[in-house]
Amino acid sequence: MRRLAVFASGSGTNFEAIVRACEQGELAAEVVLMVCDKPGAKVVERAAQHGVEAFVFAPKQYASKADYEREIVRRLDAAGVELVCLAGYMRIIGDELLGAYGGRIINIHPSLLPAFRGAHAIEQALEYGVKVFGVTIHYVDSELDGGRIIAQRAFPYEGSDIEELEPMIHAVEYPLYVDTIKKLIGQ
Repeated sequence: MRRLAVFASGSGTNFEAIVRACEQGELAAEVVLMVCDKPGAKVVERAAQHGVEAFVFAPKQYASKADYEREIVRRLDAAGVELVCLAGYMRIIGDELLGAYGGRIINIHPSLLPAFRGAHAIEQALEYGVKVFGVTIHYVDSELDGGRIIAQRAFPYEGSDIEELEPMIHAVEYPLYVDTIKKLIGQ
């Protein structure tokens, strides 16, 4: 069984989808660590409900980004993590993590990359007036949302309401992330 870590900063709905797929046997994997940079985030509660170890930190507790990334690497190594899945983790991955886990960190992004990179991709796409939205899963490298694309799934949307669009994106994200992880772990 493969050992996964999920990094998240918010509500943790992608974390939940991955954990449930593991618990239900859909993924031959186990989420052994959840990393969160926002104490009090909903994902911390979700991790506790599923019995997943959580490393929750406030970046300002550390003298530098390199310091907290070294601590994350130490915890990933101790848990025997094989694949890191970013799921709404709102920090740029730096040299310490890339050096230790490069090629084993993936991210899910709510746009069809390479268009609309960064934290406000949905809003940017709506402002631009696109009629085809989608989700991208890519490897993480030193460039913001610039790593090699692993999978994408598109869907049409003619509206302009973010509250209507976001659930549509989630409906695509959850199964795409699980399917992509399956492929990456050789399942």
